Amino acid sequence: MALIVQKIGKMIKTKSQESQVESAQTASAPVGKGRNAARFILPVVVLLGFLLIWYFISYTNLFPAYALPSPRAVLKSFREEILAGRLINDIIASLWRVAVGFVISAALGIPVGLWLGQHFRARQAFVPMLNFFRFLSPLAWIPFAILWFHIGDKPAIFLIFMATFFPLALATMAAVATIPSIYFRVAQDYSYKGIELLTKVTFPAVLPQVITALRVSYGIAWVVIVAAEMVGCQDGMGYGIWEARNGLRLDSAVCYMIIIGLLGMGIDRLLAQLTKLPNVRWGYER
Repeated sequence: MALIVQKIGKMIKTKSQESQVESAQTASAPVGKGRNAARFILPVVVLLGFLLIWYFISYTNLFPAYALPSPRAVLKSFREEILAGRLINDIIASLWRVAVGFVISAALGIPVGLWLGQHFRARQAFVPMLNFFRFLSPLAWIPFAILWFHIGDKPAIFLIFMATFFPLALATMAAVATIPSIYFRVAQDYSYKGIELLTKVTFPAVLPQVITALRVSYGIAWVVIVAAEMVGCQDGMGYGIWEARNGLRLDSAVCYMIIIGLLGMGIDRLLAQLTKLPNVRWGYER
């Protein structure tokens, strides 16, 4: 009899737990839908508000047309640049330079950061110099880039490398240096050494921070490429803005500015997809 009572009690307890889970899921469903809707609606509302303010300023002539082009003038400039083929060519040129410089920076900066993070004496020796170059504006290298590499892709790629290598290396180094020591004690129990320790313990432990550092470094690269192309290239997004400035075509400049912002956001969202990988998702869960 007692056994039957215990079974009945367990059945009741299980049913109540299931009902609580179902009610919690039911309650959370509208909240999740509301958050998803707000994530889409709120940016659209802000964008529409910005466009309305822009249209109002241009309509009331608070600023002359040559100082602040109207939305209609910018749309017309979009059409002209696309039909002429200049916009597409400049987009491809800028994306190519950023991709090459950023890949070289990541291919060198991440290994350097991993090595520095594991060697205390190396950090003491090299970190002051790395910090010195990190705080040095990459635009200060423009005269040297032009003298060393002349006009074209190479000076822009060099500037991107100088702008992103040092922050990426230092961020990776800091991530390695803060790995809990328990990880390495467990690795010793499994006799992990060298490459095996790096691939199975160190790199997986810092991968979430490395992805964040990549996103930040990419943002720096996208800002630098615009300035670099203004003085060292004959095409690209920065060169397009410089040409618009020389021709007093601010409508064309705004057109290029919009493309720069949209491309930057789009590629950042692509990099953000790396945070959803199963091996790194743990680093972003709260």
